[in-house]
Amino acid sequence: MESLLSGIQNVLGLSLPAQQLGFGQMAVRAACMYVLLLTIIRFGKKRFLGRATAFDVVLTITVGSVAARGLTGGAPFFPASLAIVVLVAMHWLISWAAKGSPLLSSMVKGHDTLLIQNGSIIDTNLSNAHMSRDDLHEDLREKGVADIGSVAEARLERSGRLSVIEEKRH
Repeated sequence: MESLLSGIQNVLGLSLPAQQLGFGQMAVRAACMYVLLLTIIRFGKKRFLGRATAFDVVLTITVGSVAARGLTGGAPFFPASLAIVVLVAMHWLISWAAKGSPLLSSMVKGHDTLLIQNGSIIDTNLSNAHMSRDDLHEDLREKGVADIGSVAEARLERSGRLSVIEEKRH
């Protein structure tokens, strides 16, 4: 058992400072971190990679930062890996709790903002969302909407994307 642990320590360069890690050790660390991240993300639920809210983006940035430090030797490999597991577990727990609590959901994920209703732009909400009319028109064009008058409702979603419901034409 001791020789196995010693072998793992040598292969990963666990006792070496970052500047002394060799090509092979970095390659093995990269492969291990890749497998670890892939496994963790699969358990983190699909929305983690889907339509990200600020809640999801913070996790992505933090996991990337911790993983990079563990991979390059800026932080110890196994403690960095454990930190990633803890971050994803916290994200999962908070998102699980938020699905049953509108208040918690709003606090961690934000809320949508109604920008257009029955063809009329709601300027106060547009201003509160820090969007100009030009930004709104651009987003509408990207959705294939040429006439604001045809929009029953447009919302800036928690993900930062614009969703549009056009009025039904007879």
